[in-house]
Amino acid sequence: MGADPSVSLILPAYNEARTIGLTLTEAQEYFARRSLDYEILLVAEGDDGTREIAARIAAQNPRLTVLGGKERRGKGRAIRQAVALAGKEVVGFADADNKTPISELDKVLPRFEDGADVVIGSRALSQSRIERSQRLYRRLGSRAFRLLMHALIGLRHIPDTQCGFKFFRREVAKDLFARQRIDGYMFDVEILYLAQSAGYNIVQVPIRWQDDADSRFQVLGGTLKNARDILRIRLSSRNCAPS
Repeated sequence: MGADPSVSLILPAYNEARTIGLTLTEAQEYFARRSLDYEILLVAEGDDGTREIAARIAAQNPRLTVLGGKERRGKGRAIRQAVALAGKEVVGFADADNKTPISELDKVLPRFEDGADVVIGSRALSQSRIERSQRLYRRLGSRAFRLLMHALIGLRHIPDTQCGFKFFRREVAKDLFARQRIDGYMFDVEILYLAQSAGYNIVQVPIRWQDDADSRFQVLGGTLKNARDILRIRLSSRNCAPS
């Protein structure tokens, strides 16, 4: 892989009509400025017009593919669908609401040249910049989640499993997402667990991040579903053999 690999950027979106135009514009401008070969796979779910906005942009850019439907099927499923179609050397995803600027890829791509298989953005490293923090109840919930996750799954060397800025060598992404089964938010934990079990080299990089104060996460129902999915990963882990 050269110093400037080609990139498949996946953007999972649910009712993001307010922000998707800006996110796509910034991504396209970034790739053009860096002269990178790229494709963008947008998986837009919901019924607020996000797909229609993206489709109009895609009509002007053949490197943008718009997928998805009105039904909300889950972030994990959306990314799994897009990874199966991705064709560039590096495959990864970012939040469609631009919590992490696409320019943070400047920190990610060189790590593949250094031998990384998986490069993940982290909000928990000393050099990370949190420009707008989550609300207190979300921070407390995140701490409780980490305690449960570390107790059942491990991954203690990865303090931030949930940052939505993760990239993979193409063959690694294809392997991991072919075996990944969680459709909801805990797919990140499952992917990292599978990567660790397979012996892939996981590298963490500090990133800029800001909360948009517009989370779609439902505290009670979402927490129960996440706990159930963590248990699913734990119960299935005995069947996960390194590739």
